[in-house]
Amino acid sequence: MVRRFLITAAAAVLVLVCGVPPAAHAVDGTRTPGSPSYTVTLTSNASGSTWTGHESVTFTNASADPLTEVYLRLWDNYHGTCPSTPVTVTNVTGGTPSPLSASCTALKITLPAPLAQNQSASIGFDLSIVVPSGADRFGRDGSYNFIGNALPVLAVRDASGWHLDPYSNNGESFYTLISDYSVTLDHPTSLLVPATGTSVDTPGTSGRTITKATAKNVREFAWAAGPFVKTTSTTTTGVVVNVYRVSSISSGSASSMMTTAKNALVAHAGRFGAYPYGEADVVLDNNFWFGGMEYPGFVLDVVSSTALAHELAHQWWYGIVGDDEYTSPWLDESFTDYATDLYNGVSGTNCWNSVSWRSSAEKISNSMAYWDAHSSRYGTVVYTYGKCALHDLRRAIGTTAMQNLLKNYATAHWYGVSTTAEFKAAAQAATSVDLSSFWTTHRIDG
Repeated sequence: MVRRFLITAAAAVLVLVCGVPPAAHAVDGTRTPGSPSYTVTLTSNASGSTWTGHESVTFTNASADPLTEVYLRLWDNYHGTCPSTPVTVTNVTGGTPSPLSASCTALKITLPAPLAQNQSASIGFDLSIVVPSGADRFGRDGSYNFIGNALPVLAVRDASGWHLDPYSNNGESFYTLISDYSVTLDHPTSLLVPATGTSVDTPGTSGRTITKATAKNVREFAWAAGPFVKTTSTTTTGVVVNVYRVSSISSGSASSMMTTAKNALVAHAGRFGAYPYGEADVVLDNNFWFGGMEYPGFVLDVVSSTALAHELAHQWWYGIVGDDEYTSPWLDESFTDYATDLYNGVSGTNCWNSVSWRSSAEKISNSMAYWDAHSSRYGTVVYTYGKCALHDLRRAIGTTAMQNLLKNYATAHWYGVSTTAEFKAAAQAATSVDLSSFWTTHRIDG
Protein backbone atom coordinates (compact mmCIF):
# COMPACT_ATOMS: atom_id res chain seq x y z
CA MET A 1 0.00 0.00 0.00
CA VAL A 2 1.12 3.54 -0.72
CA ARG A 3 0.20 5.71 2.24
CA ARG A 4 -0.73 9.34 1.76
CA PHE A 5 -1.26 10.29 5.39
CA LEU A 6 -1.07 8.68 8.78
CA ILE A 7 -3.74 7.57 11.20
CA THR A 8 -3.52 8.96 14.68
CA ALA A 9 -1.53 7.20 17.35
CA ALA A 10 -4.69 6.82 19.41
CA ALA A 11 -6.43 4.96 16.60
CA ALA A 12 -3.36 2.82 16.10
CA VAL A 13 -3.23 1.89 19.76
CA LEU A 14 -6.89 0.91 19.57
CA VAL A 15 -6.06 -1.49 16.75
CA LEU A 16 -3.26 -2.94 18.83
CA VAL A 17 -5.29 -3.39 22.00
CA CYS A 18 -8.00 -5.31 20.13
CA GLY A 19 -5.57 -8.08 19.25
CA VAL A 20 -5.34 -11.51 20.81
CA PRO A 21 -2.36 -13.26 22.36
CA PRO A 22 -0.68 -15.80 20.11
CA ALA A 23 -1.87 -19.37 20.35
CA ALA A 24 0.32 -22.17 21.62
CA HIS A 25 3.20 -22.98 19.32
CA ALA A 26 2.85 -25.70 16.75
CA VAL A 27 5.34 -28.53 17.20
CA ASP A 28 6.80 -28.17 13.73
CA GLY A 29 7.21 -25.04 11.66
CA THR A 30 5.38 -26.18 8.54
CA ARG A 31 2.89 -23.63 7.24
CA THR A 32 -0.58 -25.10 7.15
CA PRO A 33 -3.38 -25.49 6.01
CA GLY A 34 -1.82 -25.93 2.59
CA SER A 35 -3.14 -25.82 -0.97
CA PRO A 36 -6.38 -23.96 -0.23
CA SER A 37 -8.93 -23.99 -3.04
CA TYR A 38 -11.84 -21.57 -2.69
CA THR A 39 -15.17 -21.77 -4.52
CA VAL A 40 -17.43 -18.75 -4.13
CA THR A 41 -20.84 -17.88 -5.56
CA LEU A 42 -22.28 -14.45 -4.73
CA THR A 43 -25.21 -12.36 -5.93
CA SER A 44 -25.30 -8.58 -5.55
CA ASN A 45 -28.07 -6.08 -4.98
CA ALA A 46 -28.81 -3.37 -7.56
CA SER A 47 -25.93 -1.12 -6.46
CA GLY A 48 -23.27 -3.80 -5.93
CA SER A 49 -22.98 -2.84 -2.26
CA THR A 50 -24.41 -6.05 -0.78
CA TRP A 51 -23.37 -9.58 -1.78
CA THR A 52 -24.86 -12.83 -0.52
CA GLY A 53 -24.14 -16.44 -1.33
CA HIS A 54 -21.88 -19.32 -0.43
CA GLU A 55 -18.18 -20.01 -0.01
CA SER A 56 -16.34 -23.29 0.45
CA VAL A 57 -12.68 -24.10 0.80
CA THR A 58 -10.78 -27.36 0.49
CA PHE A 59 -7.37 -27.62 2.13
CA THR A 60 -4.66 -30.09 3.12
CA ASN A 61 -2.76 -30.45 6.37
CA ALA A 62 0.84 -29.90 5.29
CA SER A 63 2.19 -30.37 8.81
CA ALA A 64 3.19 -33.55 10.62
CA ASP A 65 1.15 -32.27 13.54
CA PRO A 66 -2.58 -33.04 13.35
CA LEU A 67 -4.89 -30.21 12.43
CA THR A 68 -7.79 -30.12 14.87
CA GLU A 69 -9.22 -26.77 13.81
CA VAL A 70 -8.87 -24.01 11.25
CA TYR A 71 -9.42 -20.29 11.54
CA LEU A 72 -11.09 -18.03 9.02
CA ARG A 73 -9.97 -14.41 8.90
CA LEU A 74 -12.91 -12.07 8.35
CA TRP A 75 -10.61 -9.10 7.93
CA ASP A 76 -13.22 -6.55 6.93
CA ASN A 77 -15.09 -6.91 10.19
CA TYR A 78 -12.59 -4.33 11.41
CA HIS A 79 -14.76 -1.86 9.51
CA GLY A 80 -17.82 -2.66 11.60
CA THR A 81 -18.55 -2.43 15.30
CA CYS A 82 -18.14 -5.90 16.78
CA PRO A 83 -20.49 -7.77 17.01
CA SER A 84 -22.33 -5.79 14.30
CA THR A 85 -20.16 -6.75 11.34
CA PRO A 86 -20.20 -6.21 7.57
CA VAL A 87 -19.05 -9.78 6.84
CA THR A 88 -21.32 -12.50 8.21
CA VAL A 89 -20.70 -16.26 8.12
CA THR A 90 -23.61 -18.63 8.85
CA ASN A 91 -24.60 -22.27 8.34
CA VAL A 92 -21.08 -23.67 8.61
CA THR A 93 -20.57 -27.21 7.31
CA GLY A 94 -17.52 -29.43 7.73
CA GLY A 95 -16.81 -28.25 11.27
CA THR A 96 -18.17 -26.57 14.38
CA PRO A 97 -17.82 -22.78 14.61
CA SER A 98 -16.89 -20.95 17.80
CA PRO A 99 -17.84 -17.36 18.61
CA LEU A 100 -15.93 -14.71 16.68
CA SER A 101 -12.62 -13.61 18.23
CA ALA A 102 -9.83 -11.09 17.49
CA SER A 103 -12.33 -8.22 17.37
CA CYS A 104 -14.66 -10.29 15.20
CA THR A 105 -11.95 -10.85 12.56
CA ALA A 106 -11.29 -14.52 13.39
CA LEU A 107 -13.65 -17.49 13.34
CA LYS A 108 -12.43 -20.79 14.76
CA ILE A 109 -13.92 -23.90 13.17
CA THR A 110 -13.23 -27.17 14.97
CA LEU A 111 -12.90 -30.08 12.57
CA PRO A 112 -14.95 -33.26 13.13
CA ALA A 113 -11.73 -35.28 13.58
CA PRO A 114 -8.03 -34.39 13.60
CA LEU A 115 -6.64 -34.08 10.10
CA ALA A 116 -3.38 -36.01 9.65
CA GLN A 117 -0.51 -34.90 7.45
CA ASN A 118 -1.43 -34.81 3.73
CA GLN A 119 -5.10 -35.43 4.47
CA SER A 120 -7.62 -33.02 2.99
CA ALA A 121 -10.89 -31.59 4.24
CA SER A 122 -13.46 -28.97 3.26
CA ILE A 123 -15.57 -26.44 5.07
CA GLY A 124 -18.43 -24.40 3.68
CA PHE A 125 -20.66 -21.55 4.81
CA ASP A 126 -23.19 -19.00 3.72
CA LEU A 127 -21.74 -15.53 3.35
CA SER A 128 -23.07 -11.99 3.46
CA ILE A 129 -20.98 -8.90 2.65
CA VAL A 130 -22.25 -5.35 3.14
CA VAL A 131 -19.85 -2.70 1.81
CA PRO A 132 -19.60 0.32 4.15
CA SER A 133 -19.55 3.92 3.00
CA GLY A 134 -16.14 5.46 2.30
CA ALA A 135 -13.47 5.40 -0.41
CA ASP A 136 -11.45 2.64 1.20
CA ARG A 137 -9.94 -0.68 0.20
CA PHE A 138 -13.23 -2.06 1.53
CA GLY A 139 -15.70 0.75 0.97
CA ARG A 140 -18.26 2.49 -1.21
CA ASP A 141 -17.52 5.81 -2.92
CA GLY A 142 -20.81 6.96 -4.40
CA SER A 143 -21.76 4.41 -7.07
CA TYR A 144 -18.44 2.58 -6.82
CA ASN A 145 -17.76 -0.36 -4.51
CA PHE A 146 -14.25 -1.56 -3.62
CA ILE A 147 -14.22 -5.03 -2.11
CA GLY A 148 -10.77 -5.96 -0.86
CA ASN A 149 -10.17 -8.55 1.90
CA ALA A 150 -13.90 -9.30 2.11
CA LEU A 151 -13.79 -13.03 1.38
CA PRO A 152 -13.01 -15.09 4.49
CA VAL A 153 -9.59 -16.73 4.12
CA LEU A 154 -7.78 -19.43 6.06
CA ALA A 155 -5.37 -18.24 8.72
CA VAL A 156 -1.88 -19.75 8.77
CA ARG A 157 -0.39 -21.97 11.45
CA ASP A 158 3.40 -22.11 11.51
CA ALA A 159 6.22 -22.28 14.07
CA SER A 160 4.60 -19.35 15.91
CA GLY A 161 1.23 -21.11 16.15
CA TRP A 162 -1.93 -19.66 14.64
CA HIS A 163 -1.57 -16.14 13.29
CA LEU A 164 -4.54 -14.21 14.66
CA ASP A 165 -3.03 -10.75 14.52
CA PRO A 166 -5.24 -7.64 14.60
CA TYR A 167 -6.20 -5.73 11.47
CA SER A 168 -3.92 -2.80 10.70
CA ASN A 169 -5.40 0.26 9.04
CA ASN A 170 -1.90 1.75 9.03
CA GLY A 171 -0.52 -1.01 6.80
CA GLU A 172 -1.32 -4.67 6.25
CA SER A 173 -1.80 -7.65 8.56
CA PHE A 174 -2.43 -10.23 5.88
CA TYR A 175 -0.60 -13.55 5.83
CA THR A 176 -1.88 -16.16 3.42
CA LEU A 177 -0.56 -19.10 1.46
CA ILE A 178 -0.89 -19.54 -2.28
CA SER A 179 -4.43 -20.57 -3.17
CA ASP A 180 -6.77 -21.14 -6.09
CA TYR A 181 -10.06 -19.28 -6.48
CA SER A 182 -13.17 -19.88 -8.55
CA VAL A 183 -15.53 -16.96 -7.95
CA THR A 184 -18.92 -16.45 -9.59
CA LEU A 185 -20.38 -12.95 -9.24
CA ASP A 186 -24.01 -12.34 -10.31
CA HIS A 187 -24.59 -8.60 -10.70
CA PRO A 188 -26.53 -5.97 -12.68
CA THR A 189 -25.25 -5.62 -16.22
CA SER A 190 -24.89 -1.87 -15.63
CA LEU A 191 -22.04 -2.58 -13.19
CA LEU A 192 -18.58 -3.58 -14.33
CA VAL A 193 -16.87 -6.00 -11.96
CA PRO A 194 -13.06 -6.00 -12.22
CA ALA A 195 -11.61 -8.87 -10.19
CA THR A 196 -8.53 -10.90 -9.37
CA GLY A 197 -7.82 -13.52 -12.02
CA THR A 198 -9.22 -13.93 -15.50
CA SER A 199 -12.91 -13.18 -15.93
CA VAL A 200 -15.54 -14.38 -18.39
CA ASP A 201 -18.96 -12.72 -18.56
CA THR A 202 -22.15 -14.54 -19.52
CA PRO A 203 -25.76 -13.30 -19.53
CA GLY A 204 -27.73 -13.91 -16.34
CA THR A 205 -31.38 -13.28 -15.68
CA SER A 206 -32.96 -10.17 -17.15
CA GLY A 207 -30.64 -7.17 -16.81
CA ARG A 208 -27.94 -9.13 -15.02
CA THR A 209 -24.54 -10.54 -15.89
CA ILE A 210 -22.61 -13.43 -14.38
CA THR A 211 -18.87 -12.80 -14.07
CA LYS A 212 -16.85 -15.96 -13.51
CA ALA A 213 -13.37 -15.18 -12.25
CA THR A 214 -10.69 -17.86 -12.08
CA ALA A 215 -7.41 -17.23 -10.28
CA LYS A 216 -4.69 -19.77 -9.63
CA ASN A 217 -1.64 -19.38 -7.40
CA VAL A 218 -2.79 -16.19 -5.69
CA ARG A 219 -2.87 -15.22 -2.02
CA GLU A 220 -6.30 -13.61 -1.93
CA PHE A 221 -9.12 -12.33 -4.09
CA ALA A 222 -10.50 -8.82 -4.51
CA TRP A 223 -13.04 -7.16 -6.75
CA ALA A 224 -14.89 -3.92 -7.37
CA ALA A 225 -18.34 -3.10 -8.72
CA GLY A 226 -19.62 0.06 -10.30
CA PRO A 227 -20.33 1.97 -13.52
CA PHE A 228 -16.63 2.19 -14.36
CA VAL A 229 -15.25 3.22 -17.74
CA LYS A 230 -12.94 0.46 -18.97
CA THR A 231 -10.00 0.52 -21.35
CA THR A 232 -7.88 -2.48 -22.33
CA SER A 233 -4.41 -2.88 -23.78
CA THR A 234 -1.62 -5.45 -23.82
CA THR A 235 2.02 -5.24 -22.75
CA THR A 236 4.87 -6.09 -25.11
CA THR A 237 5.13 -9.39 -23.23
CA GLY A 238 1.48 -10.31 -23.76
CA VAL A 239 -0.09 -9.35 -20.42
CA VAL A 240 -3.60 -7.93 -20.76
CA VAL A 241 -4.03 -4.71 -18.75
CA ASN A 242 -7.48 -3.33 -17.95
CA VAL A 243 -7.85 0.17 -16.55
CA TYR A 244 -11.16 0.96 -14.84
CA ARG A 245 -11.86 4.55 -13.88
CA VAL A 246 -14.57 6.39 -11.99
CA SER A 247 -16.41 9.09 -13.97
CA SER A 248 -14.45 11.97 -12.41
CA ILE A 249 -11.15 10.74 -13.89
CA SER A 250 -10.39 11.81 -17.46
CA SER A 251 -9.62 9.53 -20.37
CA GLY A 252 -6.23 11.26 -20.61
CA SER A 253 -5.38 10.32 -17.04
CA ALA A 254 -6.50 6.76 -17.68
CA SER A 255 -4.36 6.59 -20.81
CA SER A 256 -1.32 7.85 -18.91
CA MET A 257 -1.87 5.26 -16.18
CA MET A 258 -2.28 2.53 -18.80
CA THR A 259 1.13 3.42 -20.19
CA THR A 260 2.65 3.32 -16.70
CA ALA A 261 0.98 -0.01 -15.92
CA LYS A 262 2.30 -1.66 -19.07
CA ASN A 263 5.81 -0.26 -18.69
CA ALA A 264 6.01 -1.12 -14.98
CA LEU A 265 4.81 -4.69 -15.46
CA VAL A 266 7.43 -5.28 -18.14
CA ALA A 267 10.21 -3.63 -16.11
CA HIS A 268 9.41 -5.50 -12.88
CA ALA A 269 9.15 -8.81 -14.75
CA GLY A 270 12.56 -8.21 -16.28
CA ARG A 271 14.07 -7.77 -12.82
CA PHE A 272 12.21 -10.39 -10.79
CA GLY A 273 10.70 -12.96 -13.16
CA ALA A 274 7.84 -13.16 -15.65
CA TYR A 275 4.42 -11.97 -14.46
CA PRO A 276 2.45 -15.22 -14.21
CA TYR A 277 -1.18 -14.12 -14.15
CA GLY A 278 -1.84 -13.08 -17.77
CA GLU A 279 -4.04 -10.17 -16.76
CA ALA A 280 -3.86 -7.14 -14.47
CA ASP A 281 -6.72 -4.84 -13.45
CA VAL A 282 -6.03 -1.24 -12.41
CA VAL A 283 -8.96 0.48 -10.68
CA LEU A 284 -8.68 4.28 -10.41
CA ASP A 285 -10.37 6.62 -7.95
CA ASN A 286 -8.68 9.81 -6.74
CA ASN A 287 -10.61 9.72 -3.46
CA PHE A 288 -8.55 6.87 -1.96
CA TRP A 289 -6.99 8.24 1.23
CA PHE A 290 -4.24 5.62 1.14
CA GLY A 291 -3.01 6.30 -2.39
CA GLY A 292 -3.01 2.71 -3.62
CA MET A 293 -3.55 -0.87 -2.52
CA GLU A 294 -2.31 -4.15 -3.91
CA TYR A 295 -4.16 -7.41 -4.50
CA PRO A 296 -3.18 -10.28 -6.81
CA GLY A 297 -3.71 -9.12 -10.38
CA PHE A 298 -5.82 -6.23 -9.11
CA VAL A 299 -4.79 -2.84 -7.71
CA LEU A 300 -6.61 0.21 -6.43
CA ASP A 301 -4.92 3.51 -7.18
CA VAL A 302 -5.14 7.26 -7.40
CA VAL A 303 -3.81 8.84 -10.59
CA SER A 304 -0.09 8.67 -9.77
CA SER A 305 2.56 6.99 -11.87
CA THR A 306 4.81 6.36 -8.86
CA ALA A 307 1.98 4.90 -6.79
CA LEU A 308 0.97 2.58 -9.63
CA ALA A 309 4.53 1.38 -10.23
CA HIS A 310 4.66 0.63 -6.49
CA GLU A 311 1.39 -1.33 -6.39
CA LEU A 312 2.37 -3.36 -9.45
CA ALA A 313 5.76 -4.18 -7.87
CA HIS A 314 3.72 -5.69 -5.05
CA GLN A 315 2.61 -8.37 -7.52
CA TRP A 316 6.07 -9.84 -6.91
CA TRP A 317 6.80 -8.62 -3.36
CA TYR A 318 3.80 -9.82 -1.32
CA GLY A 319 1.96 -11.59 -4.16
CA ILE A 320 4.34 -14.04 -5.80
CA VAL A 321 6.97 -13.86 -3.04
CA GLY A 322 4.79 -13.81 0.04
CA ASP A 323 5.53 -12.70 3.58
CA ASP A 324 3.86 -12.37 6.93
CA GLU A 325 2.86 -8.74 6.50
CA TYR A 326 2.09 -8.19 10.19
CA THR A 327 5.41 -9.59 11.44
CA SER A 328 7.72 -8.34 8.67
CA PRO A 329 6.12 -5.53 6.65
CA TRP A 330 9.49 -4.39 5.31
CA LEU A 331 9.76 -7.59 3.23
CA ASP A 332 7.14 -6.28 0.85
CA GLU A 333 7.01 -2.49 1.34
CA SER A 334 10.76 -1.79 1.35
CA PHE A 335 11.34 -4.14 -1.58
CA THR A 336 8.45 -2.65 -3.51
CA ASP A 337 9.62 0.92 -2.95
CA TYR A 338 13.11 -0.13 -4.03
CA ALA A 339 11.65 -1.68 -7.20
CA THR A 340 9.75 1.57 -7.81
CA ASP A 341 12.99 3.55 -7.55
CA LEU A 342 14.62 1.20 -10.05
CA TYR A 343 11.68 1.66 -12.41
CA ASN A 344 11.92 5.45 -12.08
CA GLY A 345 15.71 5.49 -12.49
CA VAL A 346 16.28 6.70 -8.93
CA SER A 347 19.67 5.59 -7.63
CA GLY A 348 19.14 6.38 -3.96
CA THR A 349 22.56 8.00 -3.74
CA ASN A 350 23.08 9.53 -0.29
CA CYS A 351 19.52 8.71 0.80
CA TRP A 352 20.85 6.95 3.90
CA ASN A 353 22.38 10.30 4.96
CA SER A 354 18.89 11.54 5.88
CA VAL A 355 18.24 8.66 8.30
CA SER A 356 17.51 9.78 11.84
CA TRP A 357 16.33 7.20 14.37
CA ARG A 358 13.83 8.24 17.04
CA SER A 359 14.77 5.51 19.52
CA SER A 360 16.92 2.43 19.95
CA ALA A 361 13.79 0.30 19.47
CA GLU A 362 13.08 1.70 16.00
CA LYS A 363 14.17 -0.76 13.30
CA ILE A 364 13.38 -1.33 9.65
CA SER A 365 12.44 -4.93 10.43
CA ASN A 366 9.91 -4.11 13.17
CA SER A 367 6.40 -5.59 13.07
CA MET A 368 3.07 -3.83 12.57
CA ALA A 369 2.53 -4.17 16.31
CA TYR A 370 5.35 -1.64 16.70
CA TRP A 371 4.28 0.55 13.78
CA ASP A 372 0.64 0.72 14.86
CA ALA A 373 1.92 2.08 18.17
CA HIS A 374 4.29 4.48 16.37
CA SER A 375 2.20 5.18 13.29
CA SER A 376 3.81 8.49 12.36
CA ARG A 377 7.11 6.70 11.71
CA TYR A 378 5.89 3.72 9.70
CA GLY A 379 6.14 5.29 6.25
CA THR A 380 9.46 6.97 6.95
CA VAL A 381 11.23 3.91 8.32
CA VAL A 382 9.69 0.97 6.43
CA TYR A 383 9.29 2.64 3.04
CA THR A 384 12.02 5.28 2.87
CA TYR A 385 14.72 3.91 5.17
CA GLY A 386 13.92 0.40 3.95
CA LYS A 387 14.47 1.19 0.29
CA CYS A 388 17.56 3.24 1.15
CA ALA A 389 18.97 0.18 2.92
CA LEU A 390 18.43 -1.88 -0.22
CA HIS A 391 20.17 0.79 -2.30
CA ASP A 392 23.05 0.59 0.18
CA LEU A 393 23.08 -3.20 -0.10
CA ARG A 394 23.40 -2.85 -3.86
CA ARG A 395 26.37 -0.56 -3.39
CA ALA A 396 27.89 -2.93 -0.82
CA ILE A 397 27.74 -6.08 -2.96
CA GLY A 398 27.69 -4.55 -6.46
CA THR A 399 24.92 -3.89 -8.95
CA THR A 400 25.21 -7.20 -10.80
CA ALA A 401 25.27 -9.21 -7.57
CA MET A 402 22.18 -7.31 -6.33
CA GLN A 403 20.31 -7.90 -9.58
CA ASN A 404 21.11 -11.60 -9.42
CA LEU A 405 20.27 -11.77 -5.72
CA LEU A 406 16.75 -10.39 -6.15
CA LYS A 407 15.94 -12.43 -9.24
CA ASN A 408 17.31 -15.64 -7.75
CA TYR A 409 15.62 -14.95 -4.43
CA ALA A 410 12.27 -14.40 -6.15
CA THR A 411 12.74 -17.63 -8.10
CA ALA A 412 13.62 -19.58 -4.94
CA HIS A 413 10.56 -18.22 -3.12
CA TRP A 414 8.14 -18.18 -6.06
CA TYR A 415 4.65 -18.81 -4.63
CA GLY A 416 6.30 -19.28 -1.24
CA VAL A 417 6.97 -17.13 1.82
CA SER A 418 10.00 -14.95 2.48
CA THR A 419 11.46 -14.29 5.91
CA THR A 420 14.05 -11.74 7.01
CA ALA A 421 16.45 -14.52 8.03
CA GLU A 422 16.18 -16.17 4.61
CA PHE A 423 16.79 -12.92 2.77
CA LYS A 424 19.80 -12.07 4.92
CA ALA A 425 21.25 -15.53 4.30
CA ALA A 426 20.68 -15.23 0.54
CA ALA A 427 22.32 -11.80 0.48
CA GLN A 428 25.35 -13.10 2.39
CA ALA A 429 25.64 -16.05 0.00
CA ALA A 430 25.66 -13.65 -2.95
CA THR A 431 28.81 -11.83 -1.86
CA SER A 432 32.23 -12.31 -0.27
CA VAL A 433 31.68 -9.10 1.71
CA ASP A 434 30.84 -9.77 5.36
CA LEU A 435 27.40 -8.20 5.80
CA SER A 436 27.18 -8.54 9.59
CA SER A 437 27.85 -4.87 10.24
CA PHE A 438 25.58 -3.89 7.34
CA TRP A 439 22.52 -5.42 9.02
CA THR A 440 23.41 -3.84 12.34
CA THR A 441 23.93 -0.38 10.86
CA HIS A 442 20.68 -0.59 8.90
CA ARG A 443 18.74 -2.06 11.83
CA ILE A 444 17.49 -5.17 10.06
CA ASP A 445 17.07 -7.96 12.60
CA GLY A 446 15.91 -11.51 12.05
